[in-house]
Amino acid sequence: RQTGNGATLAPFAGETDIFITPGFEFRVVERLLTNFHLPRSTLMMLVSAFAGHDRVMALYHHAVESRYRFFSYGDAMLLDTD
Repeated sequence: RQTGNGATLAPFAGETDIFITPGFEFRVVERLLTNFHLPRSTLMMLVSAFAGHDRVMALYHHAVESRYRFFSYGDAMLLDTD
């Protein structure tokens, strides 16, 4: 398999020390399905790195104003890199 930029993907088993924060360059993933995460969590960093911090904060603001439910019984979001 190849990524969108032509890089070859290969199976891998093991651990990694990657910590994804804003500025990380996603080369394979184009969409992310996730739920709403706690502020200041590592999952929030991942989502912000993927979709952009300002965009994610706008989504959270909309969710709070619209009274979406968070956490175990919460709503989900599908994020795209566009």
